[in-house]
Amino acid sequence: MEFAAGARLEVRITASDVGKRVTVRSVAEEAAPGAAFTDTVGILTSWEEGVLLVTRRDGTRVRLAEEAVVAAKTVPAAPARRRGPAADYAELAGVQERGWRAAEREALGGWLLRASVVDGAGFTRRANSVLPLGDPGMPLPRALDRVREWYGVRGLPAYAQLATGAGDTQEVLAAELEALGWRREVSALVMVGALAPLAELGPEPVGPLAVAAPVAEGPEAVDPGVRLGRTPDEAWLRRYHRAAGQESGGVPEGVRAVLASGPSPWFARIDAAGVPAAPPGGDRESGKPASGGGGFAHTGTGVSGTAGVPDTIGRCVVDGRWAGFAAVEVAPEQRRRGLAQRVMGALARTALAEGASAAWLQVERDNEAAVALYTRLGFTVHHHYHHYRAPEAA
Repeated sequence: MEFAAGARLEVRITASDVGKRVTVRSVAEEAAPGAAFTDTVGILTSWEEGVLLVTRRDGTRVRLAEEAVVAAKTVPAAPARRRGPAADYAELAGVQERGWRAAEREALGGWLLRASVVDGAGFTRRANSVLPLGDPGMPLPRALDRVREWYGVRGLPAYAQLATGAGDTQEVLAAELEALGWRREVSALVMVGALAPLAELGPEPVGPLAVAAPVAEGPEAVDPGVRLGRTPDEAWLRRYHRAAGQESGGVPEGVRAVLASGPSPWFARIDAAGVPAAPPGGDRESGKPASGGGGFAHTGTGVSGTAGVPDTIGRCVVDGRWAGFAAVEVAPEQRRRGLAQRVMGALARTALAEGASAAWLQVERDNEAAVALYTRLGFTVHHHYHHYRAPEAA
């Protein structure tokens, strides 16, 4: 894709270009008819013993034999974004960290050690992994030993959260960790988009935004079917998949603390997804009035039929120009009804009112349905992030 037809082919990179974005044309191992070469674009992460290692945007690695390379050159660090808010990785990583803040944090030079131990285990990898955003101030092997010791004292496995695919991400460090035996376990997409279009999701605004605190006792939001609040109440937690099954009031404080972290957190829920309230003489179980009419029913039982469990929930943290969306969850039997969009719309209007203009979210990249939904809503992939687990001690 980077070599013009008819152009002279030459290798214009060396091992000194490790860490730069390159495009490499090489002889294809299994060439299709008329396609004797293949092009690889990514970060040159190593060039040792006659083998080039190139990391693509999604974190996959391609090994190319030096003798198979027929042309190569450096290219701009990252292509210009055609749509969506512009941001570098360092800015977004800081916003993400503040929006899901670990209970315990300690600096290791330019690295950030994070832990949130709940009932003897770490609550989410994001809150229990080292985030390398700079130089640790010591040689890499020593820094990794410090990381393993820090997590070992807390009874936790050592994880590192690294990113690929943006102009200032960590492809080289990820390759070094893999060479030292660290294993990638989970990968996710970080997607960004404009906030204003999200605010148009859901029913038309019917009045000024009203805030409920706590959620269960507040008035209606601008979407009359969505409840908003500053903390995750018991009903919200009953839908949240990481707290499902806990008895009322039994969700550990450590979980609640991480959920409620961030500069300006908001929580939303839909209790009964569009079920009309039964007026006098109507049928409360079906929600059908005796003769027409009926408004939205705010009850403790969702349409899913599970007492006290909302049909849909969502979380948003406002941080300057950014609004970060998370925990958008819908009861399986209520999916494909636009409930996730309604929750996101209500949260987006709240974030706009606080001055935000850009949105971000993260989603595991094998969650094809969610990726497709967010793409339709105007989100694009900014970068990929990966959690690496340290090898077991000898």
